[in-house]
Amino acid sequence: MSSVVFSSALQQLAMLRSGAISIVEIAEAHIRQIVRLNGEINAFADFDEERVRTQARVLERQWISDRDSTGPLHGLPMSLKSSIATAGYRCEIGSTLLRGETPVEDAEAVSRLRKAGALILGTTNCPEFLMAYETENLLHGQTRNPWDLARTPGGSSGGESAAIASGMSAAGLGSDSGGSVRLPAHFTGICSLKPTPGRIPGRGHLPPCNGPFSMLGSIGPMARTIEDIWLIFETLSGRDFSDPVSYPSASRRPTQSELRQRTIGYFEEDGLVPVTEETRIAIQNSVHLLKQAGFHVEPFCPQALEALRKLWWKCFVQCGAMLYQPKIRGRNSELSPIFQEFLEIARQSGELDGAEMLQLWTDMDVERGKMLEEMQQYSVLICPVASIPAFRHGERSWEIGGKEVCYLDALRHTQWWNVLGAPAAVIPAGRSPEGLPIGVQVIARPHEDEIALGVAAVLDREFGFVPPPIAR
Repeated sequence: MSSVVFSSALQQLAMLRSGAISIVEIAEAHIRQIVRLNGEINAFADFDEERVRTQARVLERQWISDRDSTGPLHGLPMSLKSSIATAGYRCEIGSTLLRGETPVEDAEAVSRLRKAGALILGTTNCPEFLMAYETENLLHGQTRNPWDLARTPGGSSGGESAAIASGMSAAGLGSDSGGSVRLPAHFTGICSLKPTPGRIPGRGHLPPCNGPFSMLGSIGPMARTIEDIWLIFETLSGRDFSDPVSYPSASRRPTQSELRQRTIGYFEEDGLVPVTEETRIAIQNSVHLLKQAGFHVEPFCPQALEALRKLWWKCFVQCGAMLYQPKIRGRNSELSPIFQEFLEIARQSGELDGAEMLQLWTDMDVERGKMLEEMQQYSVLICPVASIPAFRHGERSWEIGGKEVCYLDALRHTQWWNVLGAPAAVIPAGRSPEGLPIGVQVIARPHEDEIALGVAAVLDREFGFVPPPIAR
């Protein structure tokens, strides 16, 4: 029974369908894992085992009475980042300013999960207001990486990645405006997808993905395999008529022959910030496996990356701080150190005036166009997720190849693709000398999420998830 919590979501669903395990039994297995590990890892912001049991009994009765009407995720234990509105669960975005905040309506993505039959375990921890790559706040404390409790699982979907990697949840949803489902997946050895904005409805995210965040941000699935990611993506994707960035789209899995017609470009670094040797090896191994699988892969480093990174900085850091000012004004003493750190970084960059904002919107279209032009030949890209594996709590600089690399520079590799609005998947592909996971990114052009997932699935079948020792 204990091994079931490390089975993939698809395997767990198959066991439920065959009768090898009941919904109540699979719920109990996850409850035991949460009770055993959450005290050390601190992944959950809201978990009530009796509420999980009640849900499981209801889903079990539905399954027995009319299984033909049940959805594709019926009985699957899942968790949700506490920035995604989940009715009846605390969704406080890690802030004491929102202590006790409990939505009465689900986000559209959560509503679709429930209709598909998912068993909601609870909501997971995140940094205050999502503005950090480390998950810690004054409300729920510090979330720890199951691979090494002295290290972070990343942010801002750090609680979600830690729960999935440690077998406390089969799969879940995070959100990503600058790497927030991809960096935690990289740090904890799981898979994730930042979809094209709108492919999975963002309505109901907290705070709303408005203004610059309508392009930067998206709700994305997190799980232990790419096949599980694909299942959740297909279940949740589809037009939301109340979401201004949602649009009609038809999900279709490309064949291996179709995928092999794409020329894949890869790069180990952007020429400005170095990466660890093990990160290079993970990229090289990925390239080798793709070539063995019949793909045409060439070295290629886009020229538009640094311009995109500067635009991300203005949108996420400077605009982000400006958007939060009305909510936090006069309450600085109630803010967590990590969020205050973000505000100080933004303060040093300065506020944008009207002319600068107008120029920002113009430049975004220009630079995105340049990047898309470069991707005419290389419609799929392979690159690092970050310069480093999971870092120790509070660390903010590292020496890589004799060069000091600071916090946000070391994590720039995800930020480019948020500005582009491109889909980007992460799969585990290597290990650091300390045994920490190292992931790689697979990026496709906007609206070609299935292409990114198709290539990522080839790599995932070769590499695959390994449970962290603490959780076994």
